[in-house]
Amino acid sequence: MAKKLTKVAFIYDFDETLSVTYMQDYILIPSLGMKPKDFWKEANQWSKDNCADQITGSMFYFTKMAKEKGIKLTRQYFCDAAKSITYFDGVEEWFDRINEYGKALGLHIEHYIISSGYEEIIAGSSIRKHFTDVFGCSYVFGEDETPLWPARIVNYSTKTQYLSKINKGLGKLEDRAVNEFMPDEDRPIPYRRMIYFGDGMTDIPSMKITKAKGGTAIAVYRPKSKHKKNAIKLLSDDRVNFALPADYKEGRQLDTVIKTILDKLAKERDLEELQAKEEKKKIGH
Repeated sequence: MAKKLTKVAFIYDFDETLSVTYMQDYILIPSLGMKPKDFWKEANQWSKDNCADQITGSMFYFTKMAKEKGIKLTRQYFCDAAKSITYFDGVEEWFDRINEYGKALGLHIEHYIISSGYEEIIAGSSIRKHFTDVFGCSYVFGEDETPLWPARIVNYSTKTQYLSKINKGLGKLEDRAVNEFMPDEDRPIPYRRMIYFGDGMTDIPSMKITKAKGGTAIAVYRPKSKHKKNAIKLLSDDRVNFALPADYKEGRQLDTVIKTILDKLAKERDLEELQAKEEKKKIGH
């Protein structure tokens, strides 16, 4: 009988963690006749003027501007906006390669996204097939296939609830069960077997929780950019375990660190199994 694989969760932010910039910047915002810098400035100002959460405000502002421009925002329109997303080096080959490395160690790696970006855009991305689930902002669509209302908002604080869902093996809509007690030994993926990849301020609560509970938090940054300073600050502030360039190619720093962590998790699992056998001996004696 084949040995059951031990689950490990890799959890990623999307924008500026896997993709080089915000997913809306590639096609969605330019289709409104705007530059990304101008759009985000106006959307954030609208949110401020109306005492709205910035994520909620930007979702509304997209629908507002599309209506004014006569653009029909449909689920397919969002999905098609993923076609021009540019990823950091090695991202598209990363998942299959790291899965094989984990499998050789007796580890089953599940990949998740927790992002303030849009699920409808991620659904059209070339890497969507690699994820067990995606927790992102999403719209409710009406009979005319256009957005009616935000179905889900994911910001810096709400990101943490999805960590708990992954930890407990809960589905996207199982909200009440998040706060129900579950013994640690019954949780499918303990925090110590979670690795969180993020890039900035919206990831800090999730990074802190992951690290505090024995998992690994990694701040990635665009190589040769000002983002490196922000990532190093997260490291110096003890928010993350590592600050590394967002280069996912084989043999790079990120690849080496992740493989070393997987080696460690496999060894810890093996040690736990040996200790469990010793405990059984004591009980039998």
